[in-house]
Amino acid sequence: MIIDLRSDTVTKPSPGMLDAMMRANVGDDVYKEDETINALESKVADMFGKSHAMFFPTGTMANQTALKLHTNPGDQVICDKYAHIYNYEGGGASFNSGISCNLLDGSRGMFTAQQVIEAINPPEFYHSPLTTLVEIENTTNKGGGACWDFQEVLKVKQVCKDHNLGFHLDGARLWNALVEKKETTQQYGDAFDTISVCLSKGLGCPIGSVLVGDEQIMKKALRIRKILGGGMRQGGFLAAAGLYALDNNIERLLEDHKKARELGDALLKSSFVKKVEPVETNIVIFELNEKYSENQFIELFSAKNIKLIGMGSNKLRLVTHLDYFDNQHDRVLEIINNL
Repeated sequence: MIIDLRSDTVTKPSPGMLDAMMRANVGDDVYKEDETINALESKVADMFGKSHAMFFPTGTMANQTALKLHTNPGDQVICDKYAHIYNYEGGGASFNSGISCNLLDGSRGMFTAQQVIEAINPPEFYHSPLTTLVEIENTTNKGGGACWDFQEVLKVKQVCKDHNLGFHLDGARLWNALVEKKETTQQYGDAFDTISVCLSKGLGCPIGSVLVGDEQIMKKALRIRKILGGGMRQGGFLAAAGLYALDNNIERLLEDHKKARELGDALLKSSFVKKVEPVETNIVIFELNEKYSENQFIELFSAKNIKLIGMGSNKLRLVTHLDYFDNQHDRVLEIINNL
């Protein structure tokens, strides 16, 4: 039995999801004739109270499209030093949009409105890049699945409004934050200009993300997706998985959060662990004591048929998901407790 805790992207479609995919009504989405993609886009737009939504093959492509929509070459985006758009999108911000990142030193991937104010370049000072966008990530991947305080989000939104800046949310794991904090998609739709959400992480789809926004900002999204190579034909088979996931797999994320907290508690009691980041959702990041190494730990767990991932600096990550079953969870806890 292989137990894969590297990411919540390793899941396989469930029988119910596969059945929905096989029954999808499809067409050529480049001509906007795929009924199922149209239905998914309409559903997600309605959820967030936005007029437009667009289906993408990847979350990175959705984020990169959003950056392009909000900026011109030479501009600058304010984001956290842990931001996915900076660390894990292959330098796409500079390659695709010709923009730079002003990195804030936040806490677990989250910063304050005051930090944003201090990071905005004076628009009349032409020696520095023009600040045009603020980007946040919720939950924070590198921050261990941490959830933003929504009141701070609203404060950042007000700063953006005061300074005429765009406001984008990388909501790859926003579903986790919503169920954990008992917040709503409408709240987030009101706060942000654009939002990207993933279907292929906690919701268990094989592929897909959706970018939402209102007409004025989204009118160029189709062209940018085409330029980035994201035009799909009969993609409704994939969109059907998304529709199924939105109807069936959101509330069950709390099960993943419970298992993650139990893993975190077990690791905290272990003599080989120096620190465990606070566990809020489905990501557990822990740091080993100096006398142990990442590779040593990964090899030890691999020998026991458990996959996990190293993050550098002697830190490792575990991610719970819908294909991490109760019997697997009991096995991992047993191994941690007996090391």
